[in-house]
Amino acid sequence: MPSSISETLFSEPSGRPITLVHAAGALIFAGLYLYGWVVDGTPAAWLLTMVIGTGLAGTAEALPKSRHQAAGILRSVAILVFLSLVVASIVAPEFIVG
Repeated sequence: MPSSISETLFSEPSGRPITLVHAAGALIFAGLYLYGWVVDGTPAAWLLTMVIGTGLAGTAEALPKSRHQAAGILRSVAILVFLSLVVASIVAPEFIVG
């Protein structure tokens, strides 16, 4: 009997509506990163992490329905990217705060 985590990670990609949400989120984070770079000269590195994680999650949802395994791998990598941000905020808070 497969676990619910396995069923969730390796389920069919959700399709276009969720992909658009992830793409919009990645664009917003990228815009904030570029704004910090232009205005302050030193953008927050955590924003780049958010762009990568959100982009990976969006890519996983944009895959065809038959690509369960590839979508699961991309979702797992996105989760690891987001978890690395949480760990960095505990170990090195200056990464988040500036």
